[in-house]
Amino acid sequence: MLKNLVNLFFPPVCSGCHSFLMTNETVICTKCRHDLPQTNHHIHTENEAFKKFYGRIPVIHASAFLYFHKKGMVQELIHNLKYRGHQEIGTQLGYWYAEDLKNNPALKNVDTIIPVPIHKKRWRKRGYNQVDTFAEALSNELNIPIAKEILIRTIDSKTQSKKNLLGRTEGINHVFDVRFSEKEHNKHFLLLDDVLTTGTTLESCSRALLEIPGAQISIVCMAMAHS
Repeated sequence: MLKNLVNLFFPPVCSGCHSFLMTNETVICTKCRHDLPQTNHHIHTENEAFKKFYGRIPVIHASAFLYFHKKGMVQELIHNLKYRGHQEIGTQLGYWYAEDLKNNPALKNVDTIIPVPIHKKRWRKRGYNQVDTFAEALSNELNIPIAKEILIRTIDSKTQSKKNLLGRTEGINHVFDVRFSEKEHNKHFLLLDDVLTTGTTLESCSRALLEIPGAQISIVCMAMAHS
């Protein structure tokens, strides 16, 4: 009843176009859902996300759900998720993308989901990691447990997209640390992030995880920057 009363005075709006949502719509309206620029990476093994990591780190699978364009709808979605507390966006994107990933043979033997961690300073300021609800939805749908204690962010680095190329590569192996026991040996880890741009952050995460004996890495992102 309280929810209905709140919706009466503050009706939910689409996180993509800000129009009022109909009663059967969640997070984004039907039109925006139809217009989402999907990558279809899950259909192609050697897609553009996978190729980002050629010669850098060995990955079993890499994909992103949507294309990210500046001033586009996906940028608006990610901005609302990351800076305005709309964590339900991550949940919905996770459920949608899980439908595409369920039958992907490369992910059949994934043991653990690991969302890319944020630094404790950012956690205190923001109160949440924008990747967590995306991870929880994928975990529920793919029946894969989440582990947040293995990968630790040790440096509160600046946003990668705001750095020049030299800045992106300096200290790449020192941003993340890994904590593990023998039970993590020989596991296939699925790394999750919001937007894949240069791949530097995910490369740094992967290098840390590959310190675990026998570790394998796959990568899934909500979106990928696209020109």
